[in-house]
Amino acid sequence: MRESEMTSKERMLVAMTNGIPDRVPICPDLSNMIPSRLTGKPFWDIYYYNNPPLWKAYIDCVRRFNIDGWFWYVGLGRSKSDQRQFRDEIVSRTEDELVVRTYCQTPAGELWQETVYRPNDPPVVTRQWIKDLKKEFKHLQYFFPDPKDADDEEFQQAKRLIGDDAVVGFWVHYPALMFDYRDGHENVYYDYYDNYDLVMEFVHMWDRWAVKYLERALDAKPDFIQTGHSGTLTLQSPEIFRETGLPTLKKITRMCKEAGVPTMLHSCGQERELVKICAEETDLDAINPLEVSPMGDCELAELKRCYGHRLALMGNVHTTEVMLRGTPDQVEAAVKKCIEDAGENGGFILSTGDQCGRDTPEENIRRFVEAGLKYGRYNGTRPSV
Repeated sequence: MRESEMTSKERMLVAMTNGIPDRVPICPDLSNMIPSRLTGKPFWDIYYYNNPPLWKAYIDCVRRFNIDGWFWYVGLGRSKSDQRQFRDEIVSRTEDELVVRTYCQTPAGELWQETVYRPNDPPVVTRQWIKDLKKEFKHLQYFFPDPKDADDEEFQQAKRLIGDDAVVGFWVHYPALMFDYRDGHENVYYDYYDNYDLVMEFVHMWDRWAVKYLERALDAKPDFIQTGHSGTLTLQSPEIFRETGLPTLKKITRMCKEAGVPTMLHSCGQERELVKICAEETDLDAINPLEVSPMGDCELAELKRCYGHRLALMGNVHTTEVMLRGTPDQVEAAVKKCIEDAGENGGFILSTGDQCGRDTPEENIRRFVEAGLKYGRYNGTRPSV
């Protein structure tokens, strides 16, 4: 490494805090399907049997393509105060499908959910824990055990293994109507209108737990804190987000700012209004993936012009039309445009929309990296130190 070069960790941290690194960080979203495919194993080996864990597969992927890593896979270990007991039962297994029922025993009784694993796709949950919110609401308190005594052993192991090849952080979600407690997303929205008081009680439980979890996470010395939800403004309205998620997001970003730890928000889909809210009403540092139409509603140059003074931006090459279906030349052209649109004065991380699909050609990923190196320089501007 030349004396003037930063490590990937340094480069990402400078860009995430709206500084000017030695070059634009190159961090395509290769978070799930690409690392799993590259193991050569059925996906259920990674997602169910943890052989290898997804986080280890991602580390191998970062080094295979020589990208600047963005790592948030490992959370805190189980809290000693967690009163739940889990057991799995394999319902069926064929060459094409593995169905697993997970039982959760709480002091209030037993719940269960079913997950379908396939050899070439990420898992799908087909039945969530709660069937009837009124009857089973008492179970939900047990999904928020006090994390103050949760261990961080796996997180520290991952941090050591990836070294300076990535920023490493925890994911702390704010409450949202994309709750994972309910049997079917549509039922969550019915609950919001039919059982409003119960939903808001759950939101407040989640908020209190998120603050405690963040306090414990910050003790583990992460490089950054990841927050957000897929589809924050796609699967719920801005008004519902303001009521359920924004108060917690403000707390998360304020606490991290006071601790000197950068925050990154991820929310695929519609995100333009979310960028505005975050820039004007929170202490957030960076936001991604800023997807373009029709997957999202973001125009990178506009966001840079309006909010680049406040937020670092990460995005936004189209993952299907360009990365999956495009030619290497089209990938290069899209990379060049992103850097032209958002690279001025730093505060930009070159990435894709939400994660690249399983069958994205390796030659497109490699051209993405090559183009980032080719165009991602801050001519005439000294890097931040």
